[in-house]
Amino acid sequence: MNKLFVLVALACALVLTGCNTWHGFGKDLETAGEKIKNSPNN
Repeated sequence: MNKLFVLVALACALVLTGCNTWHGFGKDLETAGEKIKNSPNN
């Protein structure tokens, strides 16, 4: 029972961490795209 609880807790932590990481990556990518779009060379 305790091992199952620990496994479920670890799985939830990994899923939540992954979502935050991908969300941050998306924001960084969006910012980089805007800078390229607004660069004077275009």
